[in-house]
Amino acid sequence: MTKPGEHDFPVRSATDIYSGRVMALRSDRVVMPGGRVATREIIEHPGAVAILALDDSGRVMMLHQYRHAVRRRLWELPAGLLDVAGENPAVTAARELAEEAGLAAQDWSVLLDVVPSPGFSDESVRVYLARDISEVGRPDMGDDEEADLELRWIPLADAVHMVFTGEIVNAVSVSGLLATQAVRAGEAETRPVDAPWQDRPERFALRRDGDG
Repeated sequence: MTKPGEHDFPVRSATDIYSGRVMALRSDRVVMPGGRVATREIIEHPGAVAILALDDSGRVMMLHQYRHAVRRRLWELPAGLLDVAGENPAVTAARELAEEAGLAAQDWSVLLDVVPSPGFSDESVRVYLARDISEVGRPDMGDDEEADLELRWIPLADAVHMVFTGEIVNAVSVSGLLATQAVRAGEAETRPVDAPWQDRPERFALRRDGDG
């Protein structure tokens, strides 16, 4: 047996269970430190971006959106999947900010990267801080969940308070709000817009685009 922290958990085999439009499910047989082979079911995710749009008054753009998995509306940051082959994540973020909130930004930086559920999914979300905001108009969103979005500018301090009262529970939004509070307080710094993204998912994109 290797020393703690040295085992590399080799995958004995991987079996596809399901592949859909926005995720896939596979079952891995993984060698544990003591030699036992255990099954781990993994959701493959395309990856996503989220945008904390902060205006000159210190307000954050938030969306109130229905999420069917929890059967209620949640307060969230504008966000979207990396679902266009070969598209730079920063370009995806700018497009999603325009589509969901009708906004554009001149000043972009990386706020943080979040892996929401590493116990069973490879999902990773890059959160951008967008400043120097202007309105560009929101396109027609059709008749799905996006058509029912409520948009609201919320003072950052109020949004952070909503985190601690349980009104904002979306993990990416919680992380982004608290990180922005730290940046504005001078306790942290953002990263360049092209900063390395270590955990960006790749497997689902390869599967989706026909290369995996």
